[in-house]
Amino acid sequence: MLLTICTYGQKDKELTLNEETGLIEAVYYHDNGEISQKGTFNLDRKLHGEWISYNVEGIKIAQGSYEKGLRTGTWFFWSNNAMKKVEYSNNAVASINGVKSATKLADNH
Repeated sequence: MLLTICTYGQKDKELTLNEETGLIEAVYYHDNGEISQKGTFNLDRKLHGEWISYNVEGIKIAQGSYEKGLRTGTWFFWSNNAMKKVEYSNNAVASINGVKSATKLADNH
């Protein structure tokens, strides 16, 4: 059984409970109707699983995964016809395009 909830606020969104996975599937929209973000939450309302972000023209600008609210693994960011590959460890940047970081460079959540 799937449960869909549509709400209206600053950004339109759709929330659907997927009882098979136990995750809340979310789709957020820009004011022009294009998808802004889509991904899943766990039942504690923490980001969990793959998330994809799009600009107002509907072009993908970011893709990666969360685990219980923390960025994890490989993320991809697109801007100006270029792609950056970022590795996360413990919710901090571990490397960018294969270059390891000795310090935390960014934590943008």
